[in-house]
Amino acid sequence: MPTAIASVPPVVTTVQVVHRGLSASPVAPVKTQCSSCHLRDLCLPCGMSGSDMDRLDTLKFARRKVKAGQTLYREGDRFQFIYAVRAGTLKSSLMLQDGREQVSGFYIAGELVGLDGVAQGAHASATMALEDSEICAIPFAHLSDLAAGASSMQHVITRLMSREITREHSLMMLLGSMNAEERLAAFLLNLSQRYAARGYSDREFHLRMSRAEIGSYLGMKLETVSRTFSAFQQLGILEVDKRHVRIVDMEALKHRFNVRVH
Repeated sequence: MPTAIASVPPVVTTVQVVHRGLSASPVAPVKTQCSSCHLRDLCLPCGMSGSDMDRLDTLKFARRKVKAGQTLYREGDRFQFIYAVRAGTLKSSLMLQDGREQVSGFYIAGELVGLDGVAQGAHASATMALEDSEICAIPFAHLSDLAAGASSMQHVITRLMSREITREHSLMMLLGSMNAEERLAAFLLNLSQRYAARGYSDREFHLRMSRAEIGSYLGMKLETVSRTFSAFQQLGILEVDKRHVRIVDMEALKHRFNVRVH
């Protein structure tokens, strides 16, 4: 079973983060402010300016490294923080009654995870790192207090949270009417756009998730995922080397299967 990171308390001077089964480890206070972070145009500061940005810079949060295979939080854990992905890739998943894992989302730098706990006060899913990653643990209570004092800041934060929640939901709704080729095309185009927004290549990237995890997310069997990747390669649309993917013909990927991803 993967190791887990317990909830991270707010930063005052130093923070003690307790790993389940491990001794506590100290965490230095975060020196980087949101306004000077290289991900500010994608993460919480997106759309903020002036006094709202100054207010956000008073936010106290802790930064943690999460090793590949390590669990950030489990389904049912008490909700205290939202997590901004600073580097790496994480996945969220649910355990079905028959014991199978249902992947519900993948998150990369600049995206927020943990919002599933806002409504009920407990996380509805589990989240773990697919590669060595780094996150900012933001106390939701403190963030709410800051937003309560400024309606414009509250609006921006609400919009950002809504964006993170609805992006995956809207993609899954699209997948409901797609065949296997369209589902995989939509998935790859979605990743392509997200990487491009971060200054990375939109045509060549390394998949941090396994074929089985992609299949779980897209509602496809492992064999179907592998067969569809092979079909795309035979058509000259992709070049695939294990988890490394290069989109050779972007237009064909978009139009051959009539896929539109926003």
